[in-house]
Amino acid sequence: MGLLFSKPKEPMREKETGNTLIHHFKTSLSHTLDHFPLLAGRLATTQHEDDTVSIFVDCNNSGALFRHAAAHGVTISDIIKPVYVPPIVHSFFSLNGLRGYEGITNPLLGIQITDLADGIFIGCTINHVVADGTSLWHFFNTWSEISKGSIQLSKPPVFQRWFPDGMDIPIRIPQSCVNFKQSNEDFIPPPVQDRVFHFSKETVAKLKAKANAEIGTDKISSLQALLSHIWRCVIRNRRVDLNQQTSYRLVVGARQRLQELPDNFFGNALMPVIVTMKAKELMEQGIGNPAWQMNRKIAAMTEESFKNMLVLASKP
Repeated sequence: MGLLFSKPKEPMREKETGNTLIHHFKTSLSHTLDHFPLLAGRLATTQHEDDTVSIFVDCNNSGALFRHAAAHGVTISDIIKPVYVPPIVHSFFSLNGLRGYEGITNPLLGIQITDLADGIFIGCTINHVVADGTSLWHFFNTWSEISKGSIQLSKPPVFQRWFPDGMDIPIRIPQSCVNFKQSNEDFIPPPVQDRVFHFSKETVAKLKAKANAEIGTDKISSLQALLSHIWRCVIRNRRVDLNQQTSYRLVVGARQRLQELPDNFFGNALMPVIVTMKAKELMEQGIGNPAWQMNRKIAAMTEESFKNMLVLASKP
């Protein structure tokens, strides 16, 4: 996750020079980590006699990575105006290229502050084994509160773990799976260009209205309509064979579905669901049908189904 800011106005810069600002970032981050000890730890493993491995977070206070860098001559305009994301943006994030299990020997959190000619870029990298997107924003918003001088947190994180009845704990991963993951370390993904697409509020509203009208419902959300539109665009531009099965993977949050989890639970609380359709159906039936299929898959993720899937996923 990255956030781009203009440089502080001149009155603030007189009071708070660049070095003082970096010191403030670093100090406030340290205080924030007092409330998020998992992010200052490392992953650790336990070997079992049945040739399986369990992974846990060792809150050993090894620390997070904080880096201050400078991109001389690079302006905010250089970052946001090009059609494709400039390659230099990737250098604004620390811990690039690390896989989840490498958190055993590497920090679980990396923060990089990059000075631009007229701005500041804050890059935040977090190990997905430890936290999902909701928890990442929880951490970042807490850091913001502390940075602004708050002493009492508005949303203290909850680290208490909960497991449904029938779930095998600790979760055991076959050693063969771990070895397979590590054997793919030499894989080099093909070169691609990143591009950011902007959809206006009006455009999203039109997509939502169209999707609901095609199905004759009002239950399809803005996000589901937008994802349906993107799915169809990708399949069309890839010229996929019309008889080929295509899939869209969604993640469904658990915090609103499991009464045992509070909203401020810190960790991973989500479950993937997959919507599958033939390319012909996708292209010929408009955006309404795939959006409706997404809607039904998400609606089917009840508290009971979530718990059943968790129990099933814990079995080796």
